[in-house]
Amino acid sequence: MDFCYIEDVGKFEGKKVTVKGWLYNKRSKGKIHFLLVRDGTGVIQCVMTKGEVADDIFNAYDLLTQESSLEIVGRVRQDQRAPGGYELNLEDLKIVQIAQDYPITPKPHGAPFLFEHRHLYLRSTRPHAIMRVRNELIWAIRKFFYENNFVLIDSPILTGAIGETAATLFETKYFDLGKAYLAQTGQLYLEAACTAFGKVYCFGPTFRAEKSKTRRHLTEFWMVEAEEAYYDNEQNMELQEDLSVFIVDWVLDNCKEELKILERDTSKLENVKNPFPRISYDEAVERLKKAGSKIEWGTDFGGDEETILSKTFDRPVFIYNYPKKARAFYMKPHPTRDDVVLCADLLAPEGYGEIIGGSQRNDDYDSLIQRIKEEKLPEDAYTWFLDLRKYGSVPHSGFGLGVERTVTWICGLSHIRESIPFPRTIYRLYP
Repeated sequence: MDFCYIEDVGKFEGKKVTVKGWLYNKRSKGKIHFLLVRDGTGVIQCVMTKGEVADDIFNAYDLLTQESSLEIVGRVRQDQRAPGGYELNLEDLKIVQIAQDYPITPKPHGAPFLFEHRHLYLRSTRPHAIMRVRNELIWAIRKFFYENNFVLIDSPILTGAIGETAATLFETKYFDLGKAYLAQTGQLYLEAACTAFGKVYCFGPTFRAEKSKTRRHLTEFWMVEAEEAYYDNEQNMELQEDLSVFIVDWVLDNCKEELKILERDTSKLENVKNPFPRISYDEAVERLKKAGSKIEWGTDFGGDEETILSKTFDRPVFIYNYPKKARAFYMKPHPTRDDVVLCADLLAPEGYGEIIGGSQRNDDYDSLIQRIKEEKLPEDAYTWFLDLRKYGSVPHSGFGLGVERTVTWICGLSHIRESIPFPRTIYRLYP
């Protein structure tokens, strides 16, 4: 007798198999009981008929509750009416554990309740589909970088160097060495690594102590960052385009059932093809003003501005050359304008806003140390970073893609907290 996962039952048509899982639902027609069993890979209908199984097996139906764990022995039979196209003619059943008073019932529940029970809610159809998409998306990212000869560099999570802004740091005492911070980005370390390997990326959790209540922010999220020696800002944007198209195509090809469950309009994702439109920050401000925004030149865009801009395009759009005062210290100054830097944000369409931020990096020692002083950053913490501008400095660029924001867009979600297994926000540290 073969053990198999539900996703593989089609390989065992006509054979007896064992399936191990949890009761998703059940119904009865008197002498015929139907059990819907899930195992994480799929759902299958198991049919038991009175007289064809032992009485104690048939009567076990009455004991089974939602999410009880069990092992089923049965023969695989093709049936196009059944979930997945196959069902099991049940012959034996072993109850592993009876779930008592499972809190998430088929009735509607509010978001606070579901996130308080996130450890159980992950079993439900919607979050299950989202996590499947997330899994495929992450695999697509790694596959893209591997096929394009990038080297994975694991950057530290504890650091003494500020990557973005001191206002959003999680701080801790680090033995006798003073303060340390949870990493906001792995970028600074990737800049060192790209001078060793040429093209590199890192993939890991990042932390921002932003007291933000918007639907686009988490305090802990996953980011993939890339850094490329001898790339300028233009080449950097082209790489981001290629990555974005690859991810979307992969999910469309490999997550058809999940996107159907989420009722995602995939025609909108099918529009995501090269090239992406590009508009300058200056033009974006003019567009926003014409749309009624009160935005003033020099101000960074927030969620409202990104929503307005991204809704006017049918695919992601680059906004490039932001004001220097609204961007991080490490971005390369524009060669002919003192007020802007060579950077770009990639906004997802349909109002989802920024999913990637990138720039050409400042490769000049004197200019970079001036910016560090302007931002009142501790120079000692950046000695090693400045060394990169002293020993074989080259033009280089990089970017960071937020996994949760990308999942939110591709799945068509209304809030980023759905895109990660256990979200961390200013209001949530449990479970």
